[in-house]
Amino acid sequence: MERMDERARDPRFIPGIYNYCDAWCERCAFTYHCMNYTLTQEEEAAHSRSRDAENEAFWDKLHATFETTKEKLEEMAEETDFDLEEEELEESMREQDRVHEAAQSMPCSRTAMRYMDVVDQWFQLNEGLFADKGGELEFLTQADEPGDDSLDDVTSLRDCLEVIRWYQRQIWVKICRAASGTIRADLDEIACFQEDADDSAKVALIGIERSLAAWATVLSRFPDHEDAIFSLTLLKRLLRQVEAAFPNARAFRRPGFDDE
Repeated sequence: MERMDERARDPRFIPGIYNYCDAWCERCAFTYHCMNYTLTQEEEAAHSRSRDAENEAFWDKLHATFETTKEKLEEMAEETDFDLEEEELEESMREQDRVHEAAQSMPCSRTAMRYMDVVDQWFQLNEGLFADKGGELEFLTQADEPGDDSLDDVTSLRDCLEVIRWYQRQIWVKICRAASGTIRADLDEIACFQEDADDSAKVALIGIERSLAAWATVLSRFPDHEDAIFSLTLLKRLLRQVEAAFPNARAFRRPGFDDE
């Protein structure tokens, strides 16, 4: 806990920046300013010294987290007199289910789910194509001449496929979270729910736009693939739906990411 407090006082870290990202640390330009990333890297380095020590430390840490969480819950219960009876708990869970169901039934959520399926189908159908194309690209790379940018093409294509895969499911997750937050904000009239919804929707929009750019690159390499065009069409529709459902998402400013 002391180490956490010490890190939190370090001016290079942007407070809470890890709450507003897409969790792709390997591609992030703000890891130097992210306390969560730094702590994770330090823990991984320490854990790599000994597997036995790592496992022991893991369970000790989990136990300590549980004890801390339990204490905080007890404090919150005392402060708010919050103690759900069995029937109240069941009703609360049913309400949560209704919120999730409503969120997943929104047009943008359904389109995002459809997009996930289409991407899976495209990769499955073209698995052999990538093997063939990979062989061709490897040959071109070996035959590189000064000024030949075929190596960049290889890297670009691989990067684009990686981008598509990374955001494929995250877009749906972020949209559903945003939808749930908006519904919760209307039901409970709590501003933080709508702020979280706008944040999630903005991350989804960023993922959609990056995926659109990636698909456009793939399509430029495989212009005869109509299924790739279908993915682009779905994403364009999804972009419009998310912007309509969350009109304040683009204006939401994430600490660090959206600061000049």
